[in-house]
Amino acid sequence: MDVQRLAELARDQLTVGRVFGEPIERGSVTVVPVARVMGGAGGGQGTDQGAEGSQEGEGGGWGALARPAGVYVIDGDQVSWRPAVDADRALTAAAIVLVSLALMWRLTSRAHR
Repeated sequence: MDVQRLAELARDQLTVGRVFGEPIERGSVTVVPVARVMGGAGGGQGTDQGAEGSQEGEGGGWGALARPAGVYVIDGDQVSWRPAVDADRALTAAAIVLVSLALMWRLTSRAHR
């Protein structure tokens, strides 16, 4: 597969359909899921004019990351945003704050002695 085709495939995968999910309707309420999507692609090709003759090669790859961001809730004329809660990120932030407070308390208690 050539590098140009690989880039086209990656671009086709990173569409708005990956960001906004299919709307879900229940009664008069519509919920539209939303995600944060990041991606990239890269590749290259080259020729080696060595003693054994000419050799050509190419390679590449691509990747994508999607995380839930939240949902839009549409109820009649009212639209509201409900963010998704990333429990891992919240726990990591809380742990960093607690460790920082413990270190600051230790340093200030030593300074008062």
